[in-house]
Amino acid sequence: MLWKNRWTLFTVSNQIIRALPSFSFCYHSWPFPSKTYQSNKFSCDNSGPEFPQKGKLFLSSQVVFSTLSSCPSDLIALSFFIWCAQQPHYFHDVAAFDCMVSVVQRLTDRSKTVKGIVSELESIGCVTKAKTFLLLLRIYWRGGMHPMVVETYEQMGSHGFAPNTFASNVLMDVLFKIGQTDLALKVLKESQASNFLTFNIALFHLSKLNYVDHIKQVFRDLLRMGFYPNARTFEMLLNGFCKMNRLRMADQVLGLMIAFGFSTSSKVWTILINGFCKQYRLDDACNILKKMIETGCSPNVVTYTTLIKAFMESKRITDAFNFLGIMECSGQIPDLILCNVLIDCLSKVGRYQEALGVFVSLSKQNIAPDSYTFCSLLSTICLSRRFYLLPKLVSGHTIDADLVFCNALLSYFCKAGRPYLAVEFYNYMIYRGFTPDKYTFSGLLSGLCGARRIDEAVDVYHYIVTSFNDVDAHMHSIVTDGLIKSGKYHRAIRVLRNAIIEKYPLDIVSYTIGICGLLKSGRTQELFVKQKILKWSIGCCKR
Repeated sequence: MLWKNRWTLFTVSNQIIRALPSFSFCYHSWPFPSKTYQSNKFSCDNSGPEFPQKGKLFLSSQVVFSTLSSCPSDLIALSFFIWCAQQPHYFHDVAAFDCMVSVVQRLTDRSKTVKGIVSELESIGCVTKAKTFLLLLRIYWRGGMHPMVVETYEQMGSHGFAPNTFASNVLMDVLFKIGQTDLALKVLKESQASNFLTFNIALFHLSKLNYVDHIKQVFRDLLRMGFYPNARTFEMLLNGFCKMNRLRMADQVLGLMIAFGFSTSSKVWTILINGFCKQYRLDDACNILKKMIETGCSPNVVTYTTLIKAFMESKRITDAFNFLGIMECSGQIPDLILCNVLIDCLSKVGRYQEALGVFVSLSKQNIAPDSYTFCSLLSTICLSRRFYLLPKLVSGHTIDADLVFCNALLSYFCKAGRPYLAVEFYNYMIYRGFTPDKYTFSGLLSGLCGARRIDEAVDVYHYIVTSFNDVDAHMHSIVTDGLIKSGKYHRAIRVLRNAIIEKYPLDIVSYTIGICGLLKSGRTQELFVKQKILKWSIGCCKR
């Protein structure tokens, strides 16, 4: 592991920065000589003044990209981009649109509105056409500038141009993305020339929103319009219905897919199996697996991983290992994801030795562990209380540490009886540029309390509850428990009472710790509060 001196953890890197490959482009001088540009306006219309040049102009994506990249003026770059798009048999590639995103962003920052940009284009001789708005629409769409997409669409109509199907599709997609679902559905309904992409966009977003009734209606409209769904459309519907736990509908989609003559891939079957596994309908999942094999489709590692995870979580360990054996007998080798699942699930059912064995086997299979592997390993070691094993197990491994792993390491230090290392490691995380989340703060509070730096823990706690909205009950419990363990019972009760007054989220653990504080402080005259606290705690559990 990239800890150079066993427990000297401060050589770990936040991320591996790799140099991007450099590409060399032929430089082409800007085709507008300064004198010509100062004395004459040029037009983006095909019938307007031509670009000064000798011989016939041959456009290529490389020439256009190089010219756009080296152009000293954003406005001229945009006008040249529009002019190229109007040339016969020339179409901009993805690189050109990506280049124009930053150009149009700067123009928008300067002109503020689409109308302002169009006016600037007209001031240098560009004739405003429908193509102008369509290109701006696509650039804004590609750049994720959603409000400007809506404005461009509106300006298109204001200039007397009727939006085509592409424009309507882009608008509908953006409206879905910004949460204007009703308006997006209105655009879909009013679209005069819907194409296959129109329905696919709608189905994609409706599946993410779990709008079952709308999905069924849009799919019927797709069929009624004579469009032929492709395999990706069916996979999207299967995914959506399985995530919504509408397994009967997912089964119907599979039947329809077979009726349309599509060959069902292992991916399709795995989606359906995963849907049943998520509901722990394991017998049904096994029946689907049987049908899958009967159709001549072989399960892959992803299929078996789904089944093994579900059976492990259902405490049917023997069945899970049976699937693992079947998979290996078929010649398939466990991948990193399956190994991570095995380590995590085995540790949760108390089979720590087997979980550690899976981790050790990774090096034999030439599988490099990732941050999730190490998180599962840390969890296994903490649950088994075998803290002494960590240095030996991680020796020789390199890890690209992320926030999830660092949070797990904070928790490990606290549980291993080294809270001072948790505090030091938190400081190192901040130094390395990590943005702490609630799990990070929980680790810090546990470290401070464990190191008996109670006053600092309370100060950090007050900062957290006043600065962040997603503070959970665990943080209140950590501080209250730390105060009680250090003998500061009255202060612990004040912290809990303030949390109740401020209506912070508390759970039964928080209230139980508060009761312990009352009892240990000898404040028997306040024991009547215990009944009220218990009532609150029962309510928390029900919620």
